[in-house]
Amino acid sequence: MVKKLAIVGNSLGIIIDRPILDLLNIDKDTPLDVSTDGKSLIIRPATASQRARLKQSAGRMMQAHDKTFKKLARE
Repeated sequence: MVKKLAIVGNSLGIIIDRPILDLLNIDKDTPLDVSTDGKSLIIRPATASQRARLKQSAGRMMQAHDKTFKKLARE
């Protein structure tokens, strides 16, 4: 399957077809681990430990940038 990237705001995204999402039991709320081996992009559902690290990381980011996020929310 060959895909092209789509413009999503100021970023690029890839659309994953429903059969693949169903096969991997991924929905819009599933945290994904995105990595690379230097030649390929690897996207897979995050494990419980990865989700815990992601939650901690997001908490630190939210705390560090709290004022900025509040300003953006008002605009």
